[in-house]
Amino acid sequence: MKHITILVPNGDNNLSSIVGAYKILSRANRYWMELGNKNCYKIELAGSSKKIEFHDGLFSAQPHQRFTNIQSTQLIIIPSLQHNYEKAVHMNQDLIHWIGEQHAKGAEIASICTGAFLLAATGLLTNRHCSTHWAFAATLQNLYPAIKVQPDQLITDENGLYTNGGAYSFLNLLLYLVEKYFDRPTAIYCSKVFQIEMDRTRQSEFILFNGLKTHTDETILQVQAFMETNLRTTLSIEQLATSFSIGRRSLDRRFSKATGHTPLEYLQRLKIEAAKKAFETSRQTIAEVMYDLGYTDIKSFRELFKKITGLSPMEYRKKYNKTALVIS
Repeated sequence: MKHITILVPNGDNNLSSIVGAYKILSRANRYWMELGNKNCYKIELAGSSKKIEFHDGLFSAQPHQRFTNIQSTQLIIIPSLQHNYEKAVHMNQDLIHWIGEQHAKGAEIASICTGAFLLAATGLLTNRHCSTHWAFAATLQNLYPAIKVQPDQLITDENGLYTNGGAYSFLNLLLYLVEKYFDRPTAIYCSKVFQIEMDRTRQSEFILFNGLKTHTDETILQVQAFMETNLRTTLSIEQLATSFSIGRRSLDRRFSKATGHTPLEYLQRLKIEAAKKAFETSRQTIAEVMYDLGYTDIKSFRELFKKITGLSPMEYRKKYNKTALVIS
């Protein structure tokens, strides 16, 4: 019998991703067997302790067994962590080592949301693409600079290492894994039973872009603040460089190092974030919002908006502003 292991790390982590993974995979397994298939899975929770408490003792989990008793498994699922990642990594060193050993034996590994921090600590994500919750992507990138963090992506799949975006998007990762480990009809069945949208691939539309300001480059912080307060004017990067007495190449280099974006990318994301808020809360037309933010080419604006959010301006407004007039 094949084996799927859902980890219960030490610490007050995210119980919902553990329960959700167990329920969906168990239902898929049962459906698979009902169809007469024999290659079913043994799905177990594994932890360091017999009992692990969550939310100040309000809930608890009792894993089927300790992870050290599992000699081999086909798939390991790392749940979402709470936000003290360094503490979580410190508390689970034995588990991190075990994950690495299992991967060396051929096990595939999937991390849910901020579980990517635990997977990153194994070193397996070095020089590989990875997704996590958009709100913590910059933190993950700073802690593990050799990882290619992709905050727009809902799911990444690189040679048996799966990572996904934040919060309840883990449901989409689970459908993805059901299709991989069972088949497409079983994934569709689970989609219908649990009412999860199939084939979502991006978390772009959910990102709230606030910019990275935890760096120590005071000049770049001033440039960022200037951008934010002048969104409704047409800014060129050359003008910014001149205004702050920085060479254009130096500005690009320092800005990218501090924020993870070029100045142009950063300015575009700020403007699109402002456009999103306008579409959510006002009855302005797409053209009015575009002109308000200093854009003059409707085609270019629509293409940029869709590139960043995954939706067209019209699709975005229809989805998030039910009272807006359906006009362009």
